[in-house]
Amino acid sequence: MAKVVDLDLELKVAPKKLWEGVRESTTLFPKILPSLFKSIETVEGDGKSVGTVRHIKYGDGMAGVTFGKEKVVAVDEQNMCVTVSLVEGELLGYYKVFKPTLKVLPGSDANSCLVKWSVEYEPAAAEVPPPDMVKESAVKTFKALEGYLLTA
Repeated sequence: MAKVVDLDLELKVAPKKLWEGVRESTTLFPKILPSLFKSIETVEGDGKSVGTVRHIKYGDGMAGVTFGKEKVVAVDEQNMCVTVSLVEGELLGYYKVFKPTLKVLPGSDANSCLVKWSVEYEPAAAEVPPPDMVKESAVKTFKALEGYLLTA
């Protein structure tokens, strides 16, 4: 049975600017957060549209995982929403399904946004805990992206 972990995070970046940063994550994330992302390489597709597959090599800041392959399964540019599904990597030893979704919404003013991030997951065994470490990494990633975009 699939479960969900949710995260809502208010950032001080205009929604469209954050969305554009997320869409450039293949290049940006390893640059601004090398402790979590050694590299991200597009191995199929254009890097952004449905069907794209990206190979991620994780940095030392991601305890217990060294790589993952994710496939873009849904994109809604107008509503600034993207869903990926993990198709390879160590996390699949713990979770049969691991599918993060990111949605960027307007914040309290024109220069802020609300990031709604969730991950649908299905533990591979009863004793497997929720993916809290991935949620913590998501917070670090979005905060680092916010910091980068505010100075870019």
